[in-house]
Amino acid sequence: MTTPPPALLLVGHGTRDTAGAAAFRSFVAELGAASPQLPVGGGFIELSPPPLADTVAGMVAAGVRDFAAVPLVLVSAGHAKGDIPAALAREKLRHPGTSYAYGRPLGPHPGLLAVLERRVDEALAGTDRAAATVLLVGRGSTDPDANAEVCKVARLLWEGRGYAGVETAFVSLAEPSVPAGLDRCRRLGAGTVVVLPYFLFAGVLPDRVREQAATWAAADGGADVRYADVIGPAPELAALVWERYRETLAGDLRMNCDSCVYRVAMPGFEDRVGRPQQPHHHPDDPAHTHGGHGAHGGHSHGHHGEGHPHVHAG
Repeated sequence: MTTPPPALLLVGHGTRDTAGAAAFRSFVAELGAASPQLPVGGGFIELSPPPLADTVAGMVAAGVRDFAAVPLVLVSAGHAKGDIPAALAREKLRHPGTSYAYGRPLGPHPGLLAVLERRVDEALAGTDRAAATVLLVGRGSTDPDANAEVCKVARLLWEGRGYAGVETAFVSLAEPSVPAGLDRCRRLGAGTVVVLPYFLFAGVLPDRVREQAATWAAADGGADVRYADVIGPAPELAALVWERYRETLAGDLRMNCDSCVYRVAMPGFEDRVGRPQQPHHHPDDPAHTHGGHGAHGGHSHGHHGEGHPHVHAG
């Protein structure tokens, strides 16, 4: 008898924004409808329903034993490097006989760059690209490698597209902040600035980006500040998820370790090297103890604690 291919399991971080969580669930449903022969599910590690544990339990009850998990996140920060693999390890303990191959995050990728370019064009609404500076705003992380990935996306977005420039800012945990990024654009002579949130779906942080930019623009009094939309459930995003799924099956992950703060003693982050991981506790998960560990073992950490297992979780 032919062994069925592993189910696609999408794992998100979660958001307190109901529209953002609904967008994730709708995207998962669209992927499932597009591939009815393959089980597709999705869950969150915290904040939003459904918790990952419920999704896995439902799929196991339906007969799924092998999973290919794709983290629905843009950069390789703590959630992708530690929290999600640790959560998958916990599910393996909860459901003996299941296996979990773990894929890599989504970006940077040419397909996503095409969507970002489209979002900028929508905001410009016919304004000449050569007169526009783009401020790409990432989430921000305590992992310098993750912040560097956002800067890489900004540079790749600039190449060959004819913008006056593409600058980078972060909405939390890293500098420059959104106001500081706008200040820099102004000092560089920008007339029109497109604030481009580097986020998949709506949420608290994309809203904060817009609020901070609007406050800055009102204080400036003369800046032409435009606001681009998030990436959203674009066809390129769906195609990329399937690409990451196929990569996971082939084991061709090509994750970068050269500047990983959990493998290399980066200045100011020396204590992170080899730090072990535990999964987040989702508020809707009935378990009160963390039973699973990532590739380095287990430890307690705050919301932004991070680790880096570069292996399949099962």
